[in-house]
Amino acid sequence: MRFRERRITKSIINLTPMVDMLFLILLFFLVTSSFIEQPNIKLELPSSKYAATSKLEEKVLTISQDGKLFFQNKPVERTDLIPVLKNAFSGQSDKTLVMRADKNVSYGVIVYVMDAAKGAGLKKIIAPTVLESKEHH
Repeated sequence: MRFRERRITKSIINLTPMVDMLFLILLFFLVTSSFIEQPNIKLELPSSKYAATSKLEEKVLTISQDGKLFFQNKPVERTDLIPVLKNAFSGQSDKTLVMRADKNVSYGVIVYVMDAAKGAGLKKIIAPTVLESKEHH
């Protein structure tokens, strides 16, 4: 009695189509992604031990170190601040302004902006900070 020889065939998995699909998906996401450009206004935010993140649709007023004002990354003169804020927040229920100010901005500028925000009918001002590292203690 003769036994037949069993031939064992090795399965080969071709990974080329899968790698091609991964590259196509990666290319798709790169092409369709929208990137948010950060403004070129150099700020050094003050630090805080208990900094929190905000998930609001933000209307941002930036105050540079030299006291210049930028609303939504566009320069604004101090005399135009109240009308600009009124226009931006008209018809909105959430009247919250995010005020990003350099830590070296004079207190007088901060008070002026807060007064203008109140004059424009805003209800709340958020002042973001950076989380203070433990090395500063």
